[in-house]
Amino acid sequence: MTCDAVRKLIPLYYYGELTPEEEDQAEAHVHECAACARQMEAARTLAGALDRRRMEAPASLLADCRADLAAAVRGAAVEPAWRLWLAAAGATLAGFTRWSQPLGAAALIAIGFFAARLVPAGLGVSSASLAPSEGVFVNVRSAQPDSSGRVRIAYDETTRREVFGPIDKPEIQKLLLVAAQEEDDPGVRVESVGLLKERAGSDEVRDALMNALLHDSNPGVRLKALEGLKPLAAKPPVRLALSQALQFDDNDAVRMQAVDLLTARRDEAMVGVLQNLVQKEDNSYVRLKCEKALKEMNASIGTF
Repeated sequence: MTCDAVRKLIPLYYYGELTPEEEDQAEAHVHECAACARQMEAARTLAGALDRRRMEAPASLLADCRADLAAAVRGAAVEPAWRLWLAAAGATLAGFTRWSQPLGAAALIAIGFFAARLVPAGLGVSSASLAPSEGVFVNVRSAQPDSSGRVRIAYDETTRREVFGPIDKPEIQKLLLVAAQEEDDPGVRVESVGLLKERAGSDEVRDALMNALLHDSNPGVRLKALEGLKPLAAKPPVRLALSQALQFDDNDAVRMQAVDLLTARRDEAMVGVLQNLVQKEDNSYVRLKCEKALKEMNASIGTF
């Protein structure tokens, strides 16, 4: 396995995304290659820094749980109460698997408490008269006729809410941190990261920006994250994230901005990274920036 192939696998190594065969090949190569071993250690440091951060549940979590449970009761009234509770819990907590287990347990206990109050005994009421109102979004799950000629429809109902306030308000910032990881809408992630960059001095926001830079699939989001990290480019964790992006990001614009931030100050710890990039980088701007930085540090252009 080549150095280039191993370095592309290193970010996945720490998230358990490699097959056993790929892990064995990467580990065997790292034992024999000092440059890749340094890269592995750098990735280990970054992964450790990110793992130490914990996101708190949004203040609206309990209210969302109750709303989802109520929607499930109205939309599938023939189901047993315990099954409705499980469905509502799964729908509400599906986007929060990254939180710690104690937080999940506490949320489930809260949902169970309110389920006992919201679900009547012997549930079997008809929902035929329900109709969506303004601001309510309905997603029909099934429509089935029965022997009496009536139709049974199961649907999910979601109510849109809005909050308004300054970006330094904790509730606003927490919602932006959640939106920055919205899987289905890159536009929401771009907008949220663009707002969060104004609060990059917060450790929680800084870690979210580094995570977006290294793992978001949309280059627009990654570029917004780079803008937010620019004032923090001298900090070791941020420089490590910038180094990862410079070496492994497949977008020229991202790599160009990353090399600008990394070479804006003298950093001899970057010599090995810059030397390797000179040999393999296809983008002439990035390659020239690397060569210039190496010359200013009196380092050789090539590796030996």
